[in-house]
Amino acid sequence: MLATFYAKALDADLPKPILGDRFAKEIVDRINYDWKKTAITAANSPSVTTRSAHFDNWARQFLTVNPAAVVVHLGCGLDARAFRLDPGPGVEWFDVDYPDVIRLREQLYPTRPHYRLIAASVTDPSWFTEIPRGRPLLMVGEGLTMYLTRDDGVALLRRVVDHAPSGELQFDAFNRLGIRSQWMNAVVRRAGATLHWGIEGPADIVDAVPGVRLLRWESPFDSASFARVAWYYRAMAAVMRPVPALRYMAQYHRYAF
Repeated sequence: MLATFYAKALDADLPKPILGDRFAKEIVDRINYDWKKTAITAANSPSVTTRSAHFDNWARQFLTVNPAAVVVHLGCGLDARAFRLDPGPGVEWFDVDYPDVIRLREQLYPTRPHYRLIAASVTDPSWFTEIPRGRPLLMVGEGLTMYLTRDDGVALLRRVVDHAPSGELQFDAFNRLGIRSQWMNAVVRRAGATLHWGIEGPADIVDAVPGVRLLRWESPFDSASFARVAWYYRAMAAVMRPVPALRYMAQYHRYAF
C-alpha cells in the first residue's frame, strides 16, 4: 500500500507527471515512514502511475454513462481515486479495505458528500449489506486480484455481479508467469507479501463468473497511459510485446454484466 502511494507522490513532482496526484504529494510528508524501504523511485514509479491513470480513465468512462451509479473501490489502500475523479452528486462511492487502512485514511483524507469508507476484508461477504441495490455498479480492483486465492477472487466477482442489476468489473491481474516470478518483484518481496491468483486471460473470468461479458482486455504496454513513459520503459515493452506470456504478464480487464 505504501509503495504504490509513494509512487504517486513521486510522480506528482515530475516535470511531466503521468497521474499528477497532488493528494499523494501533500499527504506523504505526513506519514512517518522510511520511504526508501518501498523500493520505489521516480524512475520506476510509472509501473504504478500508468496503471492508476488507466483505471481512472475507464472509471470516468463508466460514470459519464452512469451518473447515478454506485462505485466500490476494493483494496483502496491510500489511493485518492474518489478525490481525483470527483464524481457528481448522483454517485455513491465506497472505499473498502482492512480496518487498519481505513483508520489511516480517516486521519489523512477529508470527508466528502456521497463518499463512505468500509472497514473490512474485500473477501468478507458481510460488507455487501452496506451497498445500495438496484443501481448500476462499478467495481474497481487495482492491484488486488493477485493477492487473492482463485476461489476467493471468483467468489468476490460473483457477489458483485449478483448484487446489482448491471455494471462493470474493472481490475488488473498477473498471469501464472507473473505469479511464479514474484520473487523478482522488489516491492512485493520487501513487503513480505505473497501473490496467489494467476489469470491467463478473459476466458478464466468469463467461464467462472456467469453473466459477464468482456469489454476490454489489454496489456499495460498497449494502454494509452503507457505512451507517456520514458524511453527505457518503451524499450522494455518492445522486447516483451512479441512474447504473449511476457506481454500479458500484467493485464487490464474490463467486463460488463
